[in-house]
Amino acid sequence: MAGFSGLTTKGKNGIVAGGLTAFVVGVYIYTMRAVGGTDEIQVAINKFEEEKAMKEDAPKA
Repeated sequence: MAGFSGLTTKGKNGIVAGGLTAFVVGVYIYTMRAVGGTDEIQVAINKFEEEKAMKEDAPKA
């Protein structure tokens, strides 16, 4: 911490803010890639719509 002794309080706060911002952005990017990697919801929606269309096209008894 000896390297930071010459900084003002604003400078130290800026370093902490930059570090926190980098951490939050990293977590956000990681989460979006993890969640966006699978498209399970869209597949389920498409399957539901196909089944619905098949039921509507089926002859009514």
